[in-house]
Amino acid sequence: MLNTWLNDGEKLEPLGSGIKLIVSAEHTFGTDTVLLAGFSSPRKNDKACELGTGCGAIPLIWSRDNVPAHVTAVDIQASACSLLQRSVELNSLQQRITVLNSDLLDLKGKVLLSSYDLVVCNPPYKAAGTGIVNPEEVHKIARHEFACTMDDIVRVAAGLLNFSGRFCLCQRPERLSDIICSMRKYGIEPKRLRFVQQRISKEPKLFLIEGRRGGRPNGLRIEPTLLIEKNDGSLSDEMIAIYGAYKEDYL
Repeated sequence: MLNTWLNDGEKLEPLGSGIKLIVSAEHTFGTDTVLLAGFSSPRKNDKACELGTGCGAIPLIWSRDNVPAHVTAVDIQASACSLLQRSVELNSLQQRITVLNSDLLDLKGKVLLSSYDLVVCNPPYKAAGTGIVNPEEVHKIARHEFACTMDDIVRVAAGLLNFSGRFCLCQRPERLSDIICSMRKYGIEPKRLRFVQQRISKEPKLFLIEGRRGGRPNGLRIEPTLLIEKNDGSLSDEMIAIYGAYKEDYL
């Protein structure tokens, strides 16, 4: 019966608590997505938006945990939106998740501006003009600032957020100064920052940051570094807690 939801090359990824996500080779998710879902911590009555949702892991993880009230999941790629729309229907989440196939630079008239309590984004990690560009468009959009820049993403998030609304994203450490500058440029004050390391002997490979629309200057809190693994290579206790119900047979 479940196979009727799948096209060739797709599979179901269990997220726990009976929630299943349809993924493909082109549209899947990794640990950074799970970390961002947990770090952003939506509240029960929040109205949230994810920019560049891909296969939609974050809205599904949130809904598994019964938050927030509603999510608008935006992606420029029709193939990604098709996956997520079928996942939404498979899990009977039509009242909680709206899938919007749109360029995030063209949201005017499609969503209500200044109305969201939370906006999140797991953006392309490579700045325009850096790194080896994948010739396949689906990977080029996901990994490089091809369809939009980091500055574009922050500007759009600022326009979506209500006053004191939160913007959360993850990025590589070398982009930290760019992110903070863009946030302040568009009236989002950085308030929380957390670095992620594979283990204690490695340098940070990722950071998670939260800013508030219209927040007072200064007051940035640096949270303890999140370690993915113990020194023996096993998952840290905190990572086990973050995974929670995700892939109940994972551990």
